[in-house]
Amino acid sequence: MSIEIRGLVVRRGGHAVLDGLDLSIGAGVTGLLGPSGCGKSTLLRSIVGVQQTHGGTVSVLGEPAGSAGLRRRIGYVTQAASVYDDLTLTENLRFFARVLGVPAAEVTRVTDAVDLGAHRDRVVGRMSGGQRSRASLAVALLGRPDVLVLDEPTVGLDPVLRRDLWALFHRLADDGATVLVSSHVMDEADRCDHLLLMREGAIIAADTPAAIRERAGKQDIESAFLALVEGERR
Repeated sequence: MSIEIRGLVVRRGGHAVLDGLDLSIGAGVTGLLGPSGCGKSTLLRSIVGVQQTHGGTVSVLGEPAGSAGLRRRIGYVTQAASVYDDLTLTENLRFFARVLGVPAAEVTRVTDAVDLGAHRDRVVGRMSGGQRSRASLAVALLGRPDVLVLDEPTVGLDPVLRRDLWALFHRLADDGATVLVSSHVMDEADRCDHLLLMREGAIIAADTPAAIRERAGKQDIESAFLALVEGERR
């Protein structure tokens, strides 16, 4: 498994956001789905190694999360765009390529990968929200990371761009990357190889979309999620 989590505890304001979480994530595209505020971003930050934890362990590619050796092996996209608004897309990518020590040729590759070739010389601050999100994704793709952690990367995008980005995620997985994508949009579930359904800091289901629907006896993931929640209450 690319990511191994054992007994993870994260507290905030005296409240346990994650309380003894155990989880394993392997190859392919894994979707982390659940309502806003359920702990998805906290879990992703813990995997990347930028979240203060209060117990348990998180291992990525055999190393503790946040280890120096993982910095070039993990690509991370936050919900907020992580690029400089006063630079063009190409200037941003050239800067981050130098920071990461990757070849300059990577700039063209990742620009084309996120379909921003026509905007390579545009100042990022003048881009639309969706374009800025894709610019952040381009930065994360520099150096062909082994693990991609993407926090709601398709929010605010039109259906065509969402479809194209999911196709990109699968191409990256086919090339060997482990891709973890969070979303609160349940209709994105069937785009994933594996699903983690999260509620109130706990994983209530971890399987393929088809297996989760079968387990809940429902035709779609949203209905399955609701049935699993009701089952827990009973």
